[in-house]
Amino acid sequence: MEKNIEKVLVTEEQIQSKVAEFAEILSAEYADKDPVFVGVLKGVVVFFADVVRKITVPCEIDFMCLSSYGGTDSTGNVTVKKDLSVDIKGRHVVILEDIYDTGNSLSFLHKYLLSKEPASLKICTLLDKPERRKSDIKADYAGTFVPNEFVVGYGLDYAEYYRNLPFIGVLKESVYENNN
Repeated sequence: MEKNIEKVLVTEEQIQSKVAEFAEILSAEYADKDPVFVGVLKGVVVFFADVVRKITVPCEIDFMCLSSYGGTDSTGNVTVKKDLSVDIKGRHVVILEDIYDTGNSLSFLHKYLLSKEPASLKICTLLDKPERRKSDIKADYAGTFVPNEFVVGYGLDYAEYYRNLPFIGVLKESVYENNN
């Protein structure tokens, strides 16, 4: 797998440092607020698990599954494949996201969750790729900025592979150029 990585953008150590920072901030901000952390499957699983294991306050977790990608490109059409199982009305909700890319999915999700009347709704993303942004939604907590390159690892995939890499890397174009 690693032979298909052009370069490492974010090391395992840098990721874990950011995870610890987010967990500390979120634990302080949501002390005594009984938050619900929502992850968007599948890419967020690794980041989500690492962050919530470091959260030091009582909380609930839930997952949603949205679909908008085909190969390496977002289609722009977002659909809910799996909805929340917990009622978030009147609750403090934090969306944990692996990467904020075009913003199509995140914008859809933000609007969708606001319709469920949470007490508050914030966004925490590990990676931020502003060059491709088509949405004006702002992440409340943003980790590392990444260039407009196809990144994989630490939950992010290409064709369901590379999620298990412990770092974020740029996938060699030769791996996906003929598959789109």
